[in-house]
Amino acid sequence: MKKICALVLLIALLLCGCAERAPVEREIFAMDTLMTLRVWGDEEDASAAVAEINRLDALLSVTEESSAVSMLNRDGAATLDEDTLLLLQTAVEISRRTDGAFDPTVYPLVEAWGFTTDERHVPSQDDMEAALALVGVGQLRFDGNTVALSNHGTLDFGGIAKGYTAQKVAELLQSRGVVTAFLSLGGNVQTLGSKPDGAPWLVGIADPENPSQAIGCFRFYDSLALVTSGGYQRYFEDGGVRYHHILDPNTGYPADSGLASVTVLARDGATADGLSTALFVMGMEKATALWRESEDFEAVFITEDGGIFATDGAASLLTECAFTVIER
Repeated sequence: MKKICALVLLIALLLCGCAERAPVEREIFAMDTLMTLRVWGDEEDASAAVAEINRLDALLSVTEESSAVSMLNRDGAATLDEDTLLLLQTAVEISRRTDGAFDPTVYPLVEAWGFTTDERHVPSQDDMEAALALVGVGQLRFDGNTVALSNHGTLDFGGIAKGYTAQKVAELLQSRGVVTAFLSLGGNVQTLGSKPDGAPWLVGIADPENPSQAIGCFRFYDSLALVTSGGYQRYFEDGGVRYHHILDPNTGYPADSGLASVTVLARDGATADGLSTALFVMGMEKATALWRESEDFEAVFITEDGGIFATDGAASLLTECAFTVIER
C-alpha cells in the first residue's frame, strides 16, 4: 500500500518517471492549507500561479476585511467583483441542485460549533436554532453584480474556494502556454494536460481509518479535478463522541450519512469541490441518485464500515483496491 505524504493531507502524489524537462515546483501555505505546485514551464509561470492563488485567497477570504465577502457579511450588501460573483453563483447552483446539502450561507453554524477558532464545542439548542435561522440561499438577492443577504446571515466559501482557485490557476497557466501542471491545494487536486513522458497521473485516495495510507489510486492521462471530503479531516471529541466539521445545513449537526469520505472527479474544480461536500452530507443513496441524473461528475464513496463504491466512470480509473461499481 502506497504511503501518502501526511503533509499533503489526503493526496498521494505518486509522480514517477522521467519527463523530458523537470517541472518547476513551489510550496505555499494559503487558504489555511499547504499547497504544492508542479508546473512544466518556467519560473515566471510558477510565480504567476502562486500570485493567482494569493490574489484569490485575499479576494475570497472571510477574514480579509477589504474583501467583498467580508463587506457583504458586515454590511448585508456589496458589489461583487467578477470572481466572487461567479463563485457565489456556482455555489448557489450547487446548493439548489443538492437540496441544500451544500450551502455557502452555512457560516453561522460553523461559528456556532467553534470551527473558526480553537474553541470547538457542541452549541446549545438556542445557539443552534439561532444559527439555523440564518442559513439558506433563499436569503440571497442578486441585482446585477450587487448582492444582498438578509437577516444578518453570513457567507463562507471554505467548501468551494480551493476548487475554484485550482481551476483558475490551471486556466491561467494554459493562457501562458503551459500544457502540463499538477496542482495540489490541500485535499484538492487539479491536473492540466498529460505528463510529458506519457506516464499516467497517479493520485491516491486516503484511507479514512489511516489517512497516511492510500486505500486506492486513480490512473488517468488528462486534465481533471479530484476533491475528497471526509469526516476524518477536522474534528473534535466531547463526551466520547466525535464531531466532524462537515455540517448538514438542514440539521445544523455534523452530517451523519454513513459515509467516511467522498471523492468527486469533474472537469470543473469548483463543481468537484462543492459536490464532494454535498454528496458526503446527502449519503450514498441520494448522492447516487443525483449522479444518475447528472453528466458532469463521477464519484467514489467509502462507507463507515469500509466499503468502497465507485460510479462507473470513476471505476474505470480506480486501481489497487476492491470496490463495487455503481451503474447507471
